[in-house]
Amino acid sequence: MKEIIKKIEDNIELNFEEALKLYDLDLLTLGKLADNIRQNLYGKKSFFNINRHINPTNVCKDICLFCAYSATRKNPNQYTLSIDEIVKIAIDAHKKGAKEVHIVSAHNPNVGLNWYFDAFRAIKDALPDIHIKALTAAEVNFLAQEYNKSYDEIIDLMIESGVDSMPGGGAEIFDEEIRDKICKGKVSSQNWLKIHELWHKRGRKSNATMLFGHIESRAHRIDHMIRLREQQKRSGGFNAFIPLVYQRENNYLNVKNFLTAQEILKTYAIARIVLHNIPHIKAYWATSTINLALLAQEFGCDDLDGTIQKESIQSAAGANSANGIELEELVNLIKNSGFIPVERDSLYNELKVY
Repeated sequence: MKEIIKKIEDNIELNFEEALKLYDLDLLTLGKLADNIRQNLYGKKSFFNINRHINPTNVCKDICLFCAYSATRKNPNQYTLSIDEIVKIAIDAHKKGAKEVHIVSAHNPNVGLNWYFDAFRAIKDALPDIHIKALTAAEVNFLAQEYNKSYDEIIDLMIESGVDSMPGGGAEIFDEEIRDKICKGKVSSQNWLKIHELWHKRGRKSNATMLFGHIESRAHRIDHMIRLREQQKRSGGFNAFIPLVYQRENNYLNVKNFLTAQEILKTYAIARIVLHNIPHIKAYWATSTINLALLAQEFGCDDLDGTIQKESIQSAAGANSANGIELEELVNLIKNSGFIPVERDSLYNELKVY
């Protein structure tokens, strides 16, 4: 372990076996290594943005076993928002200070291609300055398959209709055997990476995620991170890596042994160490809880996401994120945790230091 620690301190990239061994370190040693990297980059700054999550439909063609959000044909609580309703939500969020709308949906085969892109255009017409983060790689893959389009054609439509950046959803775990068990039929890991590479080649930024704490192993997590690291070397467009903690309620995975806080913090810290070429590591409070996300700022993370205002996907599976968090509360929590709250825009330009 001393050799591995020395490599980390000397900023030398770890291979798969070395990265996997990091889980054998005690939590505080691992946290200190990650925190040193974090502080060299950002000091005690903790980033967040003022944003609004919009989930316009829960009708989904796919059946992912970990998902509590999508509605089957038997679900009496299906919904699909009209374009006018989506725009109204964006306008109301903007009035409350939101600078970003984060738009992610289920894979609804009933609404047509224009429903997506006309909604983005309408938001931009109403709010030219708002940042639209929309369409995961899984959604891009769904739209391409459903409407006989290439990835390039869908991405060009995104840009033409006003999408500014891509969220990182749909990555789940890249190992294809695990994907076959938890999200069979969804975008493949290879195509997830390909879609982000095409987006990056257009000079655009995106995020990357990893869903962990279900049936994957530690080795699967490390494999996932290294694939992202190698993709970043090729296309360079990932702003942030977001390890998403699996939510246990209302889904069909029947996971018996849930992650400890220690395992979550170790995974955050290892992400900061392994992903030296992805600028930010986000502890997305909607999946980890706000308290653990704040603690994660001591273990390599430098971002918390944002105020959210409303969130439907994680909260459907038990997360306490349905109504977001107030700006003043978020700022005070960051301060009380010993960090400097920094409001950022969607591309990590600093807007205000509190």
